[in-house]
Amino acid sequence: MQISFFEEFPTKENLKKLTLIPKKTNLFLAAKSIQEFQSTSNTTHQQYPNKIKQIVYWPILKRSEGYWISPFSNNKALQRIFKELENKTFPVMLDLELPTTQNPLLFITQLPYFIINKHQIRKFINHYQGPVYLCEYPLSSAFSISITNLLGLHYNNKHVKIMKMQYRSLHHISNQTFKNKITSNQKKYPNRFIPGIGTTATGIHQNEPILSPQNLKRDLQILKDLNIQETVIFRLGGLTKEHIKIMKSF
Repeated sequence: MQISFFEEFPTKENLKKLTLIPKKTNLFLAAKSIQEFQSTSNTTHQQYPNKIKQIVYWPILKRSEGYWISPFSNNKALQRIFKELENKTFPVMLDLELPTTQNPLLFITQLPYFIINKHQIRKFINHYQGPVYLCEYPLSSAFSISITNLLGLHYNNKHVKIMKMQYRSLHHISNQTFKNKITSNQKKYPNRFIPGIGTTATGIHQNEPILSPQNLKRDLQILKDLNIQETVIFRLGGLTKEHIKIMKSF
């Protein structure tokens, strides 16, 4: 199983954790611009050439702009991000989340742009020439998918890979429920579903509960048993020697 990593804060200290991992990985790297991403990506490839399989651009916005990508993100910010990506072909991941905790005022100020913004996002997904990953809320029922479709947080394109944030440190669900969610998504998105697991470190909220090494092992074993080909751990900077010891068996 391919074990990949999100890194929301690509500092030297966090990226240095690449020295610990036992095999090459895919790294989903957050950045506020292509220039910032390419600079960090090039440096990471140079410093850790034997640890990197692929680095994926994870565009983030200013907190005032919504931080994540959604139809409620600032219209000009979306235009800026997608304009930069014109004629590019490197892999891109859109983190599709509402700005609820970052700038809820955007629900009002960007409402007039909702349809335009949703169209912009869909247009990018449908026409971008490189690989596209969509990172989404861990919802899987038919009703919840219809709601996320309506809100512009899910796009039905068979050429993109769908990532669900199945973070069990945040969502306390049983092993059976976890298995059911994974199996359901496998059926919906055959050969293109990638579960995200964690969290091993806090994110932008700075208050996310941390998944213990023992529970990381539990989740990895379930994914392996279900024949998942790739999973992404949030996040690289939280790795410890205990995590690495566990990962070596997968």
